[in-house]
Amino acid sequence: MILLEKRPQPSRAWSVATPLIAVIATMVFGGLLFALLGKNPVEAIRTIFWEPLFGEFAFYYRPQLLVKGAPLVLIAIGLSLGFKAGIWNIGAEGQYIIGALAGAAVGLAFYPLEAWYIFPLMVIAGALGGWAWAMIPGILKIKFGTNEILVSLMLVYVAEQILASMALGLLKNPEGFGFPGSRNLNDYTPASSWIDQNAGMHWGVVTALIAVIFAYILLNRHMLGFNIRLTGDAPRAARFAGVNPARLVLFCLGTSGLLAGLAGLFEVAGPAGQVTIDFNTGYGFTAIIVAFLGRLHPVGILLAGLLMALTYIGGEIAQSNLALPAAAIQVFQGMLLFFLLAFDLFTNYRLRLKTREAA
Repeated sequence: MILLEKRPQPSRAWSVATPLIAVIATMVFGGLLFALLGKNPVEAIRTIFWEPLFGEFAFYYRPQLLVKGAPLVLIAIGLSLGFKAGIWNIGAEGQYIIGALAGAAVGLAFYPLEAWYIFPLMVIAGALGGWAWAMIPGILKIKFGTNEILVSLMLVYVAEQILASMALGLLKNPEGFGFPGSRNLNDYTPASSWIDQNAGMHWGVVTALIAVIFAYILLNRHMLGFNIRLTGDAPRAARFAGVNPARLVLFCLGTSGLLAGLAGLFEVAGPAGQVTIDFNTGYGFTAIIVAFLGRLHPVGILLAGLLMALTYIGGEIAQSNLALPAAAIQVFQGMLLFFLLAFDLFTNYRLRLKTREAA
């Protein structure tokens, strides 16, 4: 008989090995999925993980790792603070959208003025937009005891409807011949977040690196970070230690919303360039995978964000070169979270073999 037995202490070895095992398992079962679709599994896996880094056009794809990875890292850093404290913000996608809309609205309001202060104002607006959207589940939780998971998730669909309304209404380009979408924010320099487009560098990349550094310092060198970790590990001990749960909820949700809003702003002012109906590409949901793949550690999240960006770029190459459907790539990415959670079970539990008589 095989039984699951709780470990006296979480296994450090399994905690470190789980992400690597999850990646390998994803490659194996992802390859089986591609084989069922009639594609060469080895070629598909090679295309996703090898071509963007060492292929014929790697000089073009490598900078895209920073472009794709920056919003994932930025959002995942904010989510990880709440996850560590047991506060589950699942609505980062909505905060990402509202941050982009708020920042873009400020930039478009100044059109066609070109002034140095436009982009800083857009950054502030984007951060406040994401923060305000995250405050809705935060305030409802501390005032009425609502579940932040459900509220934040439902607000994603509200944000998507607002996005469609803005792209077809207030933010629609009056010179766009009736097509939905705003003016291109990259058309006038002050609204652009690019530092060096050829190198894939924009202010979102810089902000993501700064967020990683500050999150590391906060969690390891500051009392607030200790309170976050204590609340997640031992809620009762945190209450006895005088931790204010309401303040912690507002801080974690507010910070994650702020960073998600910044990610949306940098995306709309740089790589995307404009507000469109399909502006959101699922970064807010994918960042959840990044946060857990990085073990909720800032440096781990940085590496996980780059890995997930690699699957985005490699997936696009596979769709083009191998005619793989986009849905298959999304399933492949989802497998990563599934296997991560599955193998993470062995961090706290171990398998024990017992004879039927002993049982």
